[in-house]
Amino acid sequence: MTTIDLDRAAAQLRDDGLCVVPGALDADTLAAARTALYEAAARDRAEGREARFALDYATDTTNQRVWNLPNRHPVFCALAEHPAALALVKGTLGWPALLSNISANITGPGGGEMVLHADQLYMPQPWSGVQGINVLWCLDDFTDENGATRFVPHSHEHNRAPMSDDQGADTVAIEAPAGSMVAMEGRVWHKTGNNRTVDQRRAGVFAWYTIPIYRPQENWFLALDDDVVDSASDDLLVLFGYKAFGLGLVNGASPR
Repeated sequence: MTTIDLDRAAAQLRDDGLCVVPGALDADTLAAARTALYEAAARDRAEGREARFALDYATDTTNQRVWNLPNRHPVFCALAEHPAALALVKGTLGWPALLSNISANITGPGGGEMVLHADQLYMPQPWSGVQGINVLWCLDDFTDENGATRFVPHSHEHNRAPMSDDQGADTVAIEAPAGSMVAMEGRVWHKTGNNRTVDQRRAGVFAWYTIPIYRPQENWFLALDDDVVDSASDDLLVLFGYKAFGLGLVNGASPR
């Protein structure tokens, strides 16, 4: 796709809880993000800071989580405020919204799946509606064989998180070429798939946005480097919580 049909994407997101937009990233941005992510992952591993995700099965050691991407490279701030992503965020959650976290998941050959979950599982249930949106940027091709994220169709209609009896639910792989954007609302049940390849890594960047009444998963006030905040656009400052409206004020005013 040379242009993004946002009306169509928004309709799919509303009706199905998920939409896939191929070609959302140009070649240069895709290459920069992919290189920066794999370099950050290698540094974490070399420095003994390699991280796992709480919802990975304990027996699996092949998935690597890379946190706090805005500090790693400016390209990840560009992804966080990508116009197509923000259009879907604003259209679904309204504005202001908060960027709860932006992190990456890298699944290596032989990688195991994670626990079936919904992203807004920590929010009070039953859910009255959408409380957040996860925007996934595919930095590698996502295929059924290399562990593409899997979801349960129509699971957003349950308005609750999956329980133990739901772990065996039938799932469908979200297959998309590198450079695609996948938007998934917070009620959709999903998980990392099994990477059944012998030589393929599969990396995705996940930007999780919420309505502003929820505390972000990443404490940006402590996590972000000063130069990231100083160079941030107004939209990014809103997403990080530095430009506040009603909530998160300092002496009754926005921090920035």
